[in-house]
Amino acid sequence: MTILIRQAIITDPGSPWNGQRKDILVANGIISRISDKIEKDAGSVIERDGLQVSPGWVDIFAHFCDPGFEFKETLQTGALAAAAGGYTHVFVIPNTNPVIQSKSQVEYIKEKSRSLPVNIHPIGSVSKNAEGKDLAEMYDMYSSGAMAFSDGLNTVQAAGVMVKALQYVKPFDGVLIQIPQDKSIGANGLVNEGIVSTRLGLPGKPAIAEEMSVARDIELADYAASRLHFTGISTGRSVDMIRSAKEKKVRVTCSVTPFHLYFTDSDLMDYDTNLKVNPPLRTEENRAALLAAIHEGVIDCIASHHRPQEWDSKTCEFEYARYGMIGLETAFGVAGAVGITADEWVNLSSINPRKIFRLPDISIQEGQPADITLFHPGVKYQFEERQIRSKSKNSPFVGRELVGSVVGIINGEHVLLNN
Repeated sequence: MTILIRQAIITDPGSPWNGQRKDILVANGIISRISDKIEKDAGSVIERDGLQVSPGWVDIFAHFCDPGFEFKETLQTGALAAAAGGYTHVFVIPNTNPVIQSKSQVEYIKEKSRSLPVNIHPIGSVSKNAEGKDLAEMYDMYSSGAMAFSDGLNTVQAAGVMVKALQYVKPFDGVLIQIPQDKSIGANGLVNEGIVSTRLGLPGKPAIAEEMSVARDIELADYAASRLHFTGISTGRSVDMIRSAKEKKVRVTCSVTPFHLYFTDSDLMDYDTNLKVNPPLRTEENRAALLAAIHEGVIDCIASHHRPQEWDSKTCEFEYARYGMIGLETAFGVAGAVGITADEWVNLSSINPRKIFRLPDISIQEGQPADITLFHPGVKYQFEERQIRSKSKNSPFVGRELVGSVVGIINGEHVLLNN
C-alpha cells in the first residue's frame, strides 16, 4: 500500500526537513521518499491546506476500562478515539477488573490490541490490586511489556511502599507515574477548596493535599535515585517544586491535563458534572502558572487523563457523579485554544514522552517506520458530540470552539483519516 502526502510542513526537531514543506511517500508502512515534489501513482493521496505532519503522538495516561468495565470503553473504541485525536500510542492505566498486576494481564492487553490502529501500552500496577499495600510483580510485568508502573487513579499513600517501589524499578530504569494527592487532607473534597467551593456549598479539596504529596515524592525519588513522573499536576506551587527538583538533578518529570489548562473552578458554577475531575480544577492563578510552565519547558508532557463514564455516572447530582472526562479527541484542539504552538505540542506529545518512557525514536525521515500524525494547527471549529468516537460521551468541550484539528494518523499499515 502506498500513500502520498502532498505539500505538508514537517514539524519534527529530529528531522533534517524540520519546518520545510515536502511531499512524503509511504510504502508498506515505511517512509520511502521525501522530496519537494513526488510524481508517482499512489493508492491514496492526502492533500489538505495547512497540513502539517509530525512523529505520532503519545498519550501517557488514559483509561480504556478493559477488562471489567467495557460498558464505559473498550480497547477497540478507545483506540478509535485515540486515532481521531491524532495519537498513535496510548498508555492505559491499570484500574481495570482485574487490575493489571501480573505478566498474564499485561500480555492480555498487548495481545488483544495487536490488530488495532493505535499501539496500546499497558501500565502495570505498583501494588497488588492498586491498593497501595504490597508491591506487585513489576519486573515480570516489565519483561512482558509494561511501559511504566502506577496505581493509576489511586495515589500510593504510604511513603514506605513508594520508596520500595522506586528502588524496585531502579535496576531496569523503570518509571513510576503518580497522581499527587495526600488523601488524608480534604478526604471528602469534591472541588478545589476556595471561594467557589464555598459559594457552591461543596466540600473542598485544598491545593496543599497535592503539594504535600509532590514534596514527599520528590524527596523519595531523590533518596532512591530513581525515576518518577507526576501526572495531573494542578497548582503553581507543584510546578515550583518540580522546577527546583529538576535543577537539583532529581530524576522527576511531569505532565498536565488539557482541562487543567483550559478550565478553572469558576467554570463549575452551573454544577456541570463533566467538570468533576481529580485533581480538581483550580483557580485562574494556578491555570496561568501551568500554562507559563508549558512555555518555559518545566512541564514535559500533556496527558489526556481520558476517563470515560457512562450516562448514568454523570447525569445525576454533582455529589454522586463519578470523576473524569473523555479527552483524547479534544486534547490538541484544547491546547491550541489556550495558545500552545504546534512546535510546543509536538515536543509535549511526541518527543518528550518517547524520551521519558524509552519508546523507540521515530522521525520523519526516509527509511523510518511510518508513525505519523497529520494535523492542521490553525483551524477553528466547534466540537460536536457526533465527532466523539469514544463509547462514552462525557466531554465538557461539546459546543465549545477549539483551535487545531487532526487530519488523521498513519501507523504502519493502518491509515485513519477524519472526515
